[in-house]
Amino acid sequence: MKTKGSKKTKVNIVTLGCSKNTVDSEVLLTQLRGNGIEATHESQKDDSNIVVINTCGFIDNAKQESIDTILRYVDAKQEGLVEKVYVTGCLSQRYKDSLELEIPEVDSWFGTRDLSRLLKQLNANYKHELLGERILTNPSHFAYLKISEGCDRPCSFCAIPLMRGGHISRPIEELVKEARNLAKNGVKELLLIAQDSTYYGLDLYKKRVLSDLLKNLSDVEGIEWIRLHYAFPTGFPLDVLDVMAERSNICNYIDIPLQHGSTKMLKLMKRGTTREKTAALINTIREKVPDIAIRTTLIAGHPGETDTEFEEMLDFVEQSRFDRLGVFPYSHEENTFSHTMEDDVPADVKQERVDTIMDLQQSISLENNQKKIGNTYKVLIDRKEGGQFIGRTEFDSPEVDNEVLIDAKENYLRIGDFVMAKVTDASEFDLIAQPV
Repeated sequence: MKTKGSKKTKVNIVTLGCSKNTVDSEVLLTQLRGNGIEATHESQKDDSNIVVINTCGFIDNAKQESIDTILRYVDAKQEGLVEKVYVTGCLSQRYKDSLELEIPEVDSWFGTRDLSRLLKQLNANYKHELLGERILTNPSHFAYLKISEGCDRPCSFCAIPLMRGGHISRPIEELVKEARNLAKNGVKELLLIAQDSTYYGLDLYKKRVLSDLLKNLSDVEGIEWIRLHYAFPTGFPLDVLDVMAERSNICNYIDIPLQHGSTKMLKLMKRGTTREKTAALINTIREKVPDIAIRTTLIAGHPGETDTEFEEMLDFVEQSRFDRLGVFPYSHEENTFSHTMEDDVPADVKQERVDTIMDLQQSISLENNQKKIGNTYKVLIDRKEGGQFIGRTEFDSPEVDNEVLIDAKENYLRIGDFVMAKVTDASEFDLIAQPV
């Protein structure tokens, strides 16, 4: 097949992994276009001569997906469909040396903090005047706002510090500027993300100032919802809950990864807390913000987890009755402390434990949702699929949480608009509603 000519550069950015990677890709896209370079995000057309793959290296499945994607574009290069393949992101940061040997067809590898070097490779300069500007790759009514980078926590199972480095907070004024730009371009919902959002400000201001950041963002005109993700439970700044209760545009929602419900396992995981302290924190959160939705994530099958510790975690889920929950089988990650322990829970047992917890959570979610029947909620319309408009309440984040389904045959709604809708029926993970 004929190789594409290199007279005009066109870059296609492919993003894998989490919302933090999405933000990094959006910043790259913005910088390239600011340099006058034609760039797209996950283009379906076969018309780009350069591909940049932003990889994930978090757990085994994500790493495999990243490697498969790299190999697919390397094959496309060998077939003459693209000229250059560049790889960036977490997988590249973590395994660059071995990947260079294993996949020499990749033209260059970049880490998670190599944006300037990547831009230089693409004949572009980092434009400081674009700081706070972002071209969004998701629907334009919501945007992820990365408030910090990296993590200083010592969690035994986690490789994020190896890939993202130590914690670096972004200044409040910089984040407010970005929020204003996003609002000016039609964004109504900000989803605050970080590796550890409750650590925010310790490096810059010598104290936790997440509550101050929330107040400043809450004052940005046009922002109707602010949603907090990835709040580490140890050292949780309780003044955040006061701001959440005071400000109507800060969603009564928190994503707080707890990882386990057994004190023994929390100690092995180096989480710096106990089951009792965790339960007390959950109670405090619910006391200060009574109608809050709490989302958490758990890990099943960490080294040392016997049936006893698993039953403790199952009981913890039953007692806590989380509004939203995700659970993952433990992944044995090189160069973490947990990797020095024997990966002693068989894969099928890990999966069985995951399934058991999710079965329990499904019944909790159904019970919680059915209590909403007859109530009216403010709903943000995300998209239309088939004969339904699909939206979310303030208690749900995109892609991972419950959705509100509204009949599109009987109602005309606009994507990105808020509507008041009454819940008429409910299943485990969906609400059926009718605009009022």
